[in-house]
Amino acid sequence: MEQTYAIELKNITKEYDGVRVLNNINISIRKNEFLTLLGPSGCGKTTTLRIIGGFEQPTEGRVIFEGEDITTLPPYERQINTVFQKYALFPHMNIFDNIAFGLKIKKVPKDEIETRVKEMLRLVNLEGFEYRSVDSLSGGQQQRVAIARALVNEPKVLLLDEPLGALDLQLRKDMQIELKNMQKRVGITFIYVTHDQEEALTMSDTIVVMDKGTIQQIGSPVDIYNEPNNAFVAKFIGESNIVDGIMHEDYVVEFAGKVFKCIDKGFDKKEKVDVVIRPEDLEIVSPDDGPIKGVVTSVTFKGVHYEMIVKGSNIDWMVHSTIMKPVGTEIGLRVLPENIHVMKKVND
Repeated sequence: MEQTYAIELKNITKEYDGVRVLNNINISIRKNEFLTLLGPSGCGKTTTLRIIGGFEQPTEGRVIFEGEDITTLPPYERQINTVFQKYALFPHMNIFDNIAFGLKIKKVPKDEIETRVKEMLRLVNLEGFEYRSVDSLSGGQQQRVAIARALVNEPKVLLLDEPLGALDLQLRKDMQIELKNMQKRVGITFIYVTHDQEEALTMSDTIVVMDKGTIQQIGSPVDIYNEPNNAFVAKFIGESNIVDGIMHEDYVVEFAGKVFKCIDKGFDKKEKVDVVIRPEDLEIVSPDDGPIKGVVTSVTFKGVHYEMIVKGSNIDWMVHSTIMKPVGTEIGLRVLPENIHVMKKVND
């Protein structure tokens, strides 16, 4: 049976005054999926979200909703709701009326409005807050009201544009878990925009990494982290050591003046490559036991691990370890073949 996607973006291009901000974007989003558009400011992720919501029209390409072309459909005719970073709650209305607003516009019967609003208040853990004013709520509570107001209309897709951006760090972390659980409970498609890598890794089923209006990689959080497509993704998703290498043959790569076994293949012999090693994948050993040798030049305590800079012969390595070696210590570094990731060199 052919897969019916919730949303498909087909060859989406967007230009403003002749400047291309999105270039041939293709994404297929499954029903009930939590998909995150991730990238730095100005990469095109919010423009992509606005095109899905109908707030912007693409210069080229099509938006498909459950198999139907909705490219020219206005936002109010789409079964899609949006939660913005600025929650846009009505300050003159209490919580109940804020959540019920869309239902009243649609002339839903009063008793049904009552039932659905109370159900939403239960979902977002705000039972008993019906008649409180918006101004009396914390940022996290206001955010939950905005989500309830969007979900009460029973959209098939919910768009979230950096909705946790205004919250402090601990509340952000709490709300990340809460949002993911909420998405599972209501069983609809969430499309989420953020520039926060940790947020994307924590919440998403699928991450779309964007830069300069193009898609750099689409994959699960584990794939994106462990198997980055290119140096941009490797640098943007977590910390990485990216060094120059030469592929001798399948499963054999040279870097830092040594030859290592790896699990990568399909490169030309003697091809110049980028080699990515995550800081947590470098194991500290004695200088005699490590193919890579260096001297610790800085140590920073990060809570769950120490971050050390180790100066090798021509490379400064970042190492994350629960074992701390003082500045000035000579150490060896070892890395397993499966933790060496070889990528094609891309000229910037």
